[in-house]
Amino acid sequence: MSQLTFKNASEDDVGLILEYIRKLADYENRLDEVIATEESLKKWIFDKKQAEVIFALEDDKVIGFALFFLSFSTYISNVNLHLEDLFIDPEYRGKGYGKALLKKLAKIVVERGYGRFEWTCLSWNQPSIDFYLSLGAQQKDWNVFHLTGDELEKLADD
Repeated sequence: MSQLTFKNASEDDVGLILEYIRKLADYENRLDEVIATEESLKKWIFDKKQAEVIFALEDDKVIGFALFFLSFSTYISNVNLHLEDLFIDPEYRGKGYGKALLKKLAKIVVERGYGRFEWTCLSWNQPSIDFYLSLGAQQKDWNVFHLTGDELEKLADD
């Protein structure tokens, strides 16, 4: 029987982190938006410690990852673990590994005393939405907005 384990990413894993970011972006039909580099990931994840990465391994082979960081909630006056990316390789789906990775993250939230575990999901990704709802997750009344590129520069210049 296969065994699922987890490992915290190290600086030596930067190439693998980028590979998984690209796999997720490809799945989301957004590969053209990825501008991350190994250098930028090293800087922000390991040098500046602004995010963490956990790998899921089946029998010591990496089969998925989760990248997360902290945000702050003024309402509860506590930090939240914000899951930015979660991806399990397609050939390993349906084995409960996605749920196991979410459980691992939930344990981190509880153990570290954070206030909330949150993430976003693309509105077209109904299989994932259904999965998250089956875990007891709730969809809130929030819309996510982004400013990047020219729009961000324009607002910053005004």
